[in-house]
Amino acid sequence: MNRTDRLYAIREELRRAGPRGRTAEQLATTFEISVRTVKRDISALQQAGFPIWARTGRIGGYVVDPSATLPPVNFTAPEAAALAAAIAAHHGQPFDQQARAALVKVLAVMDPQARHQVDTLTERIWIDHTEPTAPRHRKAIERALQERKVLSLHYRNRNDELSTRRVDPQFLAYTEAHWYLVAHCQDRNAIRWFRLDRIDRATLTTRPARDLPVDSLGTPPATAASVRTRAAL
Repeated sequence: MNRTDRLYAIREELRRAGPRGRTAEQLATTFEISVRTVKRDISALQQAGFPIWARTGRIGGYVVDPSATLPPVNFTAPEAAALAAAIAAHHGQPFDQQARAALVKVLAVMDPQARHQVDTLTERIWIDHTEPTAPRHRKAIERALQERKVLSLHYRNRNDELSTRRVDPQFLAYTEAHWYLVAHCQDRNAIRWFRLDRIDRATLTTRPARDLPVDSLGTPPATAASVRTRAAL
């Protein structure tokens, strides 16, 4: 069994175990691997967003968090494959890690036959993974947007001149093959568009960010639209 298949099998074994869970030793025996390998695999699943927590005490072991799993859903194989393709194309971009975690949860609640159909279909979809345009600091940018906190930026302009800015993040925009952070720059007291690949450093502060209505920030191009989920319903 290769590692990808084993990770999926461990995930399903823990789901079947329910609140009883499984110890590292039980999983090692079931899959004929070492306890150390089990712990590495569990860590990989947790980093991918699968909701496993370690239970302490006499019985110990690993348990899937029931409050963080999806109820049975009726995703078709093409729908799940479409999500996988979109997420693969979004590799390295803002909220990429969260998107992959969501896909793991969707696949985890599909029945084995449907999951096999997804695997078969996605094998026939190829994505060219070019270098991501987002910087290494995108996690701080994502958190600033989620938590509505001020960001401290070290930013290089088109002339490669470095400046330090304090900004109130407003939204992310993708246009002309680049991602931008649109923010209220406290130093300039104006809205500025910061290209993500020109940000040398982004540090999350504890200060609350100033919130501006999206419609006050300008009119988007006719070809642009937000990814607001309500529009898809």
